[in-house]
Amino acid sequence: MVSKRELSVRRALELKKYGDQMLEENALVPSGLEMTKTIQARMSHIRSVMGASLKDWNDWCWQIENRISNVTMLNKIMKLSNNEKKTFIRVGEEFRWATSPYFASLIDTKSPNCPIRAQCLPAIEELMDTNTSLDPMGEETTSPVPAIVRRYPDRLIINVTNECPSYCRHCQRRRRIGQKDHHTSDARIQEALDYIRDNPEIRDVLITGGDALMLDDDRLDWLLGQLDEISTVEMKRIGSRTISTLPYRITPALVKMLSKHHPLFINTQVNHPIEITREMAKATDLLTRVGIPLGNQAVLLAGVNDSVMVQRKLNQTLLKVRIRPYYLFHCKAVRGISHFRTSVDVGIEIMENLRGHTSGLAIPYYVVNSPGGLGKTPIAPDYIISRGKDHIVLRTWELKAVEYKNPSEDGS
Repeated sequence: MVSKRELSVRRALELKKYGDQMLEENALVPSGLEMTKTIQARMSHIRSVMGASLKDWNDWCWQIENRISNVTMLNKIMKLSNNEKKTFIRVGEEFRWATSPYFASLIDTKSPNCPIRAQCLPAIEELMDTNTSLDPMGEETTSPVPAIVRRYPDRLIINVTNECPSYCRHCQRRRRIGQKDHHTSDARIQEALDYIRDNPEIRDVLITGGDALMLDDDRLDWLLGQLDEISTVEMKRIGSRTISTLPYRITPALVKMLSKHHPLFINTQVNHPIEITREMAKATDLLTRVGIPLGNQAVLLAGVNDSVMVQRKLNQTLLKVRIRPYYLFHCKAVRGISHFRTSVDVGIEIMENLRGHTSGLAIPYYVVNSPGGLGKTPIAPDYIISRGKDHIVLRTWELKAVEYKNPSEDGS
């Protein structure tokens, strides 16, 4: 008879095979933390090209004032072909592009398939997608006052700016970006606050944009303070990608101010492990040490992160810097970004192969945003194979079928 210890050892060896495969695959997808020396060299090169000191580089205001937004500067940083120059100019006439020098330092200039390049530099495919809507989420028809989007009973969005450190090529709100930066006016913000006061069922407010952390500290402090004074608002959230695209924005002064406004949550967007750098880790450390929970809302992007290997490494590395994977959004059908869209089946397959192969903390919800502003719908593999009168048959993460007793409603 086989002992329990022998059975345990056999099972451990089975699991080790999965673990060894994970280690091999993770090594194929380096994170920014693992590429520190390479990224530092790129930063040094860009600083030299732009005539910036290290003090300049670490100043988020300098980064914004010196966003790379034209072919001339970009060509000095990374040699462009004539065709690329023409593409960037043509696309820029229709859809604005710009990126922080910091985020540009994450681009592998030797790889045409670099996931950072795909996210922040224009592609000719953006002009070929003419049959889709600029507002498939129906934000303009779910906006009871101009700065608000409301899709749910107890929560809403306040859009406070159209400005971002880097204008994502897959942005769902590219219709709002335009060609110039502008923050939402005092009058519009006041309308939004009055709406929240007049609707006491609103208990959760998300401040977003654009990127909410493009507001200066005083302005954001005032807005959070106004929400603090509304007794029916139980929590505030900030939507910001600066943690990834401009981590220097997370200053001690900003963090000190934010710490006055608990309960406060920040959700960011990190789409590839290369975005998780030493600089980003410093930013998340500052935020989490004052008790601000961090969540990640990744977007499933073809050619960027549409594989199990990338998603697993991404989510595991996020946890290392204390960001909880929250959502994996299916890419929306927004005009100009169809080349990023995968089938829903790709997302389901990724979720299928995350479960059991990494901790539950490293598994986000995969969601599809329903058209017309009808909210998020979670999508998951089907783990129930069949049902009987008093049992169900489940499929485990290893594709093993097991029978499970299913009590009746009376508990029998």
